[in-house]
Amino acid sequence: MLRKIGRGGRTISGRLVRAPRKGSVIVIEFSDGMHEYVTTPVRRVLKLAGGEIFYIETMNSRYRLEVRTRELPLDEVMGGSVTT
Repeated sequence: MLRKIGRGGRTISGRLVRAPRKGSVIVIEFSDGMHEYVTTPVRRVLKLAGGEIFYIETMNSRYRLEVRTRELPLDEVMGGSVTT
């Protein structure tokens, strides 16, 4: 679940297609399998210790990403680019 922080904050639920990495976009696929939500390029990724909650700053916005179920551990996908 991706939640935009700030004015006009909205919640996007779906499958995380592209992991948050500095310089790349985040892609969330909606449950219909035909639509996606794509952010602007990521500037910074912060992970809360002991949980699957990430705070992400993109070029234009800030987000809170909560990973509820997953196929691969997000830390492995991100290749160690998480700042704690």
